[in-house]
Amino acid sequence: MIFVGTVPRITIQIPIYKGEFKRMRYNKIRKMDISNGPGVRVSVFMQGCSFNCKNCFNQETHDFAGGQEFTDDTINTILDLCNNDNVEGLSILGGEPMHPNNIDGTTKLAKAFKEKFPNKNVWAWSGFSFDKDLKEKEVVKYLDVLVDGQYNDALHNPKLKWKGSSNQRVIDVQNSLKNSNITILE
Repeated sequence: MIFVGTVPRITIQIPIYKGEFKRMRYNKIRKMDISNGPGVRVSVFMQGCSFNCKNCFNQETHDFAGGQEFTDDTINTILDLCNNDNVEGLSILGGEPMHPNNIDGTTKLAKAFKEKFPNKNVWAWSGFSFDKDLKEKEVVKYLDVLVDGQYNDALHNPKLKWKGSSNQRVIDVQNSLKNSNITILE
């Protein structure tokens, strides 16, 4: 095709999603956490969640604009904190670590952790369902345990271990993938 004069301009519209950013963010890192998984752990709370569950215990993590930028330096800081014989594993919570804004960074963190610490475990919490939303995602290759399902305040039970409401499941991810059937830990 030959153009005489000026080249026609093409306008591309890129959708803008209110409150969401391309760069992943995190809310906080706990260096020695004993409440989010077994043993002493390093826990990272990702920033941003669109579920907004009623009475969520981490409401400060819902705003995608909050917290701090999640970078390779953040991953290296987390790995350095995990390089401690007293630390049994890494816990990844939120916010929502599996949200489309966060899943790439969550995957990168979990992969780097398992490469550096193959004998330590990774736990993650997500409002998304393992079998419906996550089992085909790369991130699950690096998770040992996933607590899935949105918190439901009507089903809250403070006696539950590792979860806040009875609809949530504590899943042994690697056995579930190997057996093509969900293996529940209780």
